[in-house]
Amino acid sequence: MKKIIMFLAVTILSSAGWWLGAYAGTAYAWLLSSIGTFAGVYAGWRIGRALFD
Repeated sequence: MKKIIMFLAVTILSSAGWWLGAYAGTAYAWLLSSIGTFAGVYAGWRIGRALFD
């Protein structure tokens, strides 16, 4: 279940990063999507740990 939460968090945050960065260009979209991916992994891990450990 933790991996599903991490997957959802990564998907949502990286998509939000791409959407926000797309206004400034592809390079910014890629950069913010990458940051969103790392933030999603961390957030999903913390949420999964809080709920299931």
